[in-house]
Amino acid sequence: MTTQDRLPGQPSDASGPDGSGPAEGSGPGTATPPPGTAPSGAAPAERRWPWALAGLAAGVAGIGVAELATVLSGPSSSPLVAVAQVFIDLTPPWLKDFAVSTFGTHDKQVLLTGAGLVVAGLAVVIGLLARRRPGPALGGVLTLGAVAVFAAVSRPDATVLSAVPGIAAAVTGAVVLGVLRDRGTRTAAGLRGAGDAPVTARRELLMTSGVVAAGGLVAGLAGRALGTAARGAETSRAQVALPAPVGGTPVLPGGVEVGVPGVVPFRVPNADFYRIDTATVVPRVNTADWQLRIHGMVAREVRLDWATLVAGGLVERDVTLTCVSNEVGDSLIGNARWLGLPLAPLLEQAGPTPDADMVLSTSADGWTAGTPLAVLLDGRDAMLAIGMNGEPLPIEHGFPARMVVPGLYGYVSATKWVVELEVTRFDRAEGYWTPRGWSAKGPIKTESRIDVPRPGARVKAGQVAVAGIAWAQHRGIKGVQVRLDGGDWRDAQLGAEATVDTWRQWVYRWDAAPGHHKIAVRAVDGTGAVQTGDEAPPAPDGATGWHEIEVDVT
Repeated sequence: MTTQDRLPGQPSDASGPDGSGPAEGSGPGTATPPPGTAPSGAAPAERRWPWALAGLAAGVAGIGVAELATVLSGPSSSPLVAVAQVFIDLTPPWLKDFAVSTFGTHDKQVLLTGAGLVVAGLAVVIGLLARRRPGPALGGVLTLGAVAVFAAVSRPDATVLSAVPGIAAAVTGAVVLGVLRDRGTRTAAGLRGAGDAPVTARRELLMTSGVVAAGGLVAGLAGRALGTAARGAETSRAQVALPAPVGGTPVLPGGVEVGVPGVVPFRVPNADFYRIDTATVVPRVNTADWQLRIHGMVAREVRLDWATLVAGGLVERDVTLTCVSNEVGDSLIGNARWLGLPLAPLLEQAGPTPDADMVLSTSADGWTAGTPLAVLLDGRDAMLAIGMNGEPLPIEHGFPARMVVPGLYGYVSATKWVVELEVTRFDRAEGYWTPRGWSAKGPIKTESRIDVPRPGARVKAGQVAVAGIAWAQHRGIKGVQVRLDGGDWRDAQLGAEATVDTWRQWVYRWDAAPGHHKIAVRAVDGTGAVQTGDEAPPAPDGATGWHEIEVDVT
């Protein structure tokens, strides 16, 4: 019987979709199923999601091998890290402020997670392409590898090995994707005609992809562990014995804390100290490899190694650091006791030329800050710090050495993992954030904050302690005033002043009546200047305005 004279409802002998034989479910007496439904008793059709997982497995394998390669090239050349770092470099001030205000000190983890999700999504697309269009899929893998290589070699700390992880990721991803595609298509072809062929082929592809993904994950974790061990920063830090400071440890005056629960302590523990920087991975530098170079517009170049640094006349001082991204009332500020070598004698040893006016400090990862030379030489406690609250610097806060400069926001002064000081001029060089829209010199503005009660709190009528901190580093705080419901400003009680370079606690005892109330605070610095109420965002040179909260009294 021919196709033309078949009985109504009887299928033709036409080939299946791949042209290899009768279509699934065809044969004498088999009714044609309605459009969009599978024939009764037919084998399941091939599905797309196993190919998506194959692409994801190839991506995991590529990233895992790349992480192993960073043992040789350094963590900043990791594809995810390098691409995330380029994104940070291109970030405008408003987006930086949004990220910091939204995610706080977790902004870099969020960025790396986002980068990982983007790569995962692209790997899925590439896997789906590989099923039918292997050429474009291979092109996608190589393109991602090229982007990773470009991002790594464009870093300030790039070396000849920085391209290796990106190349390793591309080659591994391409090879693995090819193997998985070959495995999937060969299995499907070999099982063609068997009733459960698509199911069996899918299982084979999934099992192989799972093994590959697990191997990539193990490789990535091993790379991270081996890289950390190879650089030895943790071991180096554990072996540091901090020397005693010259002149002994300064004694704090009594009453630096006002005794109100909920107010930030005078010294913030290291584990709680804020961390804001551009390092997507923390540089790990050991003391044996560390060296500081002072050069540029100087009479003589000076080089300082770790042994010379710790043998110098170290001093211990309480200094409050502040991030320029700190919004009014926010917490990107901290006070600690720092142990370090004064910077002024080091710079004087190098002999800056008369026309020099800036020091460009450089971190081990290539980040830079431009600091006014006059500030470093005017007698304030600017130092090369190696200790924080009685311990060696935490690695996240700059071990083995960082800069601490009272009176300037961190983006122009507080370089962590510092390895170079170039004496130069503001009209010849710029720190990292200046060309990105931030001001060049960054003096800290007078600010204050209410710590208790918390915004939106419900408190009982009667005497309520309104308390917090105020700061104007290197000018000091002369007074703090509180305003209730838009009324007159009233003087608060100040905690004792440790130095003009630290914040001061304050408290106002309020006889609170029932109702909804607004509380505002402002400070008066050591020069007599009153904190401005004009509101301004952090960019380009620090936020201003009065911190104001609302509470309900019952």
